[in-house]
Amino acid sequence: MKKIIEEKEIEYIVNKSKFIGFVYNVYSIDDVKNILTSLKNKYSDATHICYAYIINQVKKYDDNQEPTAGLPILNVLENNTLNYVMCVVVRYFGGIKLGVGGLSRAYAKACKLCLENNTKILSYGFKIIIKFEYSQINQMDFLLKNSKVVDKKFDEDVTYTILITQKEFETIKNNLNVIEKTSVIM
Repeated sequence: MKKIIEEKEIEYIVNKSKFIGFVYNVYSIDDVKNILTSLKNKYSDATHICYAYIINQVKKYDDNQEPTAGLPILNVLENNTLNYVMCVVVRYFGGIKLGVGGLSRAYAKACKLCLENNTKILSYGFKIIIKFEYSQINQMDFLLKNSKVVDKKFDEDVTYTILITQKEFETIKNNLNVIEKTSVIM
């Protein structure tokens, strides 16, 4: 599994059209909506704002009435085995039509540039299961707010399965030792 640990924008020009790409970690549809609202406000004069995201098993893209824009972005995300990720590409039309194939390649390349040049991909090292009482949900959600929670089960107790790096593991382990009635399975 991989995670984006640095979020930056890129600019890319094809036949006078400017493409601005962004990549983000997203963990909910609310994250997606907030990012889109922010970018639509910032780039209100853009010709198109297209995007794709993957959140667990949910995959979605939007062409914003631009033929073949969102799917190429989604394909790049899938080919990089990313999860909990969103890529947005803003386009300013430069006066020269790119055609369906040209548009598809331009949007895919903008996404690739975001991933290759301006992000760091971090592989997870640990999968841990944390079991705790319902009364500790808020405390756990706060502690794990920057972690990749891949599963939540609500039975007699609450069980979260998370993917984390070595560095995150040490921090979380130290914090969990302070919380009573918590068990960790690696």
